[in-house]
Amino acid sequence: MHQTFTVKAEAREKVGKGAARHLRRNNQIPAVIYGGKEEPMPIALPYKETFLALHAGGFMTSIATIEVGGKQIKVLPKDYQLEPVRDFLMHVDFLRVSEDTRVTVEIPVHFENEEKSPGLKRGGTLNVVRHEVEVEAPAGEIPEFFTIDLTGLEINDSIHASALTLPKGVELTITDRDFTIATIVSPAAMRSEGDEDEAGETEVTEQKAQTVEGETKAGKE
Repeated sequence: MHQTFTVKAEAREKVGKGAARHLRRNNQIPAVIYGGKEEPMPIALPYKETFLALHAGGFMTSIATIEVGGKQIKVLPKDYQLEPVRDFLMHVDFLRVSEDTRVTVEIPVHFENEEKSPGLKRGGTLNVVRHEVEVEAPAGEIPEFFTIDLTGLEINDSIHASALTLPKGVELTITDRDFTIATIVSPAAMRSEGDEDEAGETEVTEQKAQTVEGETKAGKE
């Protein structure tokens, strides 16, 4: 099941870049709560508690309780922004939720029993196509992650969406096909792909060289 966390916030009257910079200088993070047929609510979050919640894992699938103005608001994190150089948390968007709210979220996929896969034992490689799977779920029943058992899988075996065990009320958003989540490929296949990439790069380099040579000749003429 999903994790939960609680954080105290302050309502903020001023918005905009200047107000946001002022908050960050005072160890706070500008955020907004929206949805639930109510007006968006700008808030300020304490930096340390929010940053720790973000890096504790499962942040985007965790129901949070935000205490603001004497009220407790149930929310789901929907987006956050990091300063690209320092990894500094800049802003968070939250969606109001209730027990009846259905939300669309990306659920991480975990793999287990790699040592029990004959294909991996013989040198095969687990090629993960989707590290996360998008689902629609009740806000109070969001899975923390999906687990896929690799026991008995051979080289060239594929793992599809049908291998997932979906909790009650949880549905895949992609329903028109049994999409691939991962495959076990042979070392030869991996080398072949690498050779093709190298060959493609060589061909492009040769084409560029021919182009330059042609332009040089044309210039001399």
